[in-house]
Amino acid sequence: MRWLPLLLIGTPVSAMPQDYTPPPPTETTTECQNGQVWDPEAETCRDSENAAFDDATRLRAARELAQAERYDDALRVLGTIGDQDDTDVLTITGFAHRKAGRIALGLEFYDRALAADPDNLLARAYLGEAYLEAGDAAAARAQLSEIRRRGGRQTWPEIALRLALETGQRSSY
Repeated sequence: MRWLPLLLIGTPVSAMPQDYTPPPPTETTTECQNGQVWDPEAETCRDSENAAFDDATRLRAARELAQAERYDDALRVLGTIGDQDDTDVLTITGFAHRKAGRIALGLEFYDRALAADPDNLLARAYLGEAYLEAGDAAAARAQLSEIRRRGGRQTWPEIALRLALETGQRSSY
């Protein structure tokens, strides 16, 4: 996977860190199976419903699993998050469905995320990647413009979508 060194800026939105950079692999992806999450205190994998985890931890684990192309595991973890209408949950759910081949379903989740928060830059970047994958570079460029217009210059979503447009390849996450 390709990692880009970035200077990232922004203010927090919900539980996801605003820098948007792909999370590094942890024991969640190297040791755990079937949507389980690593519990560092117990030094073991636990079901994501376990009370040891808060929603922010679950969301980080889901992002990590999605990055590792374990989309169904990511969806299992996302399903245990209390607020299913949280825009970050909607965004990562959309990503996992789209990358698992359920493109229309993924796009529905991006639409819901953007309807709730038009400034969700990560949802815009993923939507732009979806447009690019469908061969609609103009629509992808429109999302890049929206990211920039909404204060997203030099953020992970802006750089990842710009590079995808320039190279024809999607970002590593």
